[in-house]
Amino acid sequence: MSTEATPPDEVAAGLLVDSLDLEGQGVARRPDGKVVFIEGALPGERVHVNVHRRKNQWEQGVVTEVLRSSPLRVTPGCPHFGLHPGACGGCKIQHLDAAAQVAVKQRVLEDNLQHLAKVRPETVLRPIQGPTWGYRQRARLSVRHVVRKGTVLVGFHERKSRYVADMQQCPVLPAAVSRMLMPLRELIGAMDQRDRLPQIELASGDDVIALVLRHLEPLTAGDLQRLRDFAAAHGVQWWLQPKGPDTVHLLDEGGPVLRYALPEFGVQMPFRPTDFTQVNPQVNAVLVGTAVRQLDPRPHERVIDWFCGLGNFTLPLATRAAQVLGIEGSETLVARARDNARLNGLDGKATFAARNLFEMTPAQLVADGTAQRWLIDPPREGAFALVKALADLHAEPPTDWQPPSRIVYVSCNPATLARDAGLLVHQAGYRCTAAGIVNMFPHTAHVESVAVFDRLAETSNT
Repeated sequence: MSTEATPPDEVAAGLLVDSLDLEGQGVARRPDGKVVFIEGALPGERVHVNVHRRKNQWEQGVVTEVLRSSPLRVTPGCPHFGLHPGACGGCKIQHLDAAAQVAVKQRVLEDNLQHLAKVRPETVLRPIQGPTWGYRQRARLSVRHVVRKGTVLVGFHERKSRYVADMQQCPVLPAAVSRMLMPLRELIGAMDQRDRLPQIELASGDDVIALVLRHLEPLTAGDLQRLRDFAAAHGVQWWLQPKGPDTVHLLDEGGPVLRYALPEFGVQMPFRPTDFTQVNPQVNAVLVGTAVRQLDPRPHERVIDWFCGLGNFTLPLATRAAQVLGIEGSETLVARARDNARLNGLDGKATFAARNLFEMTPAQLVADGTAQRWLIDPPREGAFALVKALADLHAEPPTDWQPPSRIVYVSCNPATLARDAGLLVHQAGYRCTAAGIVNMFPHTAHVESVAVFDRLAETSNT
């Protein structure tokens, strides 16, 4: 749809963009108050818009002309970024200055806390950030053999499309992987099963780059040899995935182990290429250090790490506290976390348990025992059941259990963080003493953050 129904004077003047939303779209308002979400527009700009979707309360469109440009608009660092047909959809805000991206994300966090939860942090933490290019050491690349074009595409999807973008490079990937995109296209194009290979998953560790090839049919002997030749030429490690994630296995045994280090704590974290680990290891190392310092566990205290995964926070915490209990929803992950604790000589201080954290109850919370500090690091769904159980115990305190004096909440979704913060502050007896953003995904609208909550009765002691 076009803007033909819009009054002519408004079309001539364009729309003034006020802010960015969670998808990186500019947000403007028409004189009648109707909200317009505009792809490619930045705060402070006046733009013309081609509206392609209209609802009663809002419209959505794409910028067609920038009448007044923001001083924060920059030339994107990737030739495949943009609004044009076929543009890569992996990044949303490369046209915004990198420092301004951080400020926008901080505003998104504060707005969510204030508007959704009526919570205002007492202190705004310094943003956690790192390299803005070459940072993405985890990625899932789609693969498609385009018969009519006689080529293979390897990369992210096009913007708002199921098609794979025609990418020759990707500056947010490690340079070695970006240089590998075209050779990967040639490799897949030469394979017998090129029509049955839908994706390649990247996992880069400190010592090796692992590539996981999803294949829908058994690979031929010739294809296996092509993979081995590619690995030798490019210094990578191939893993194969014939079905679900549990079927992932090395093409050839031996070679370096995937791992990342947390040097501040003397911890090594081995992982499998399909495990969840943060995409940005430099930022993750700073985040872990910040979270541990904010939690500030004492040598005599017990800590619980909820949603502990492989022990990314559990093991560093175990170097500071008397005892740390890591709890995760998967028995498999818990077993792997125990292995990591043993590898680092922390199995005496770090213990683990498997539990459905989306069905937590006050009784289960009491059964897990008193801990002076909690770290919560949930997926995008947040930790509603956990904090609701804590709020219920605040309303009816048990005699044999005490709530934590401090909670550090690491979030990958500002909306669910705000929801849970509202429960903690208004129903569970806490105040939000600090919050700040973690720029884990530069050039995207993704907002990660960390928030600190202190128990009201314990404020003077923390």
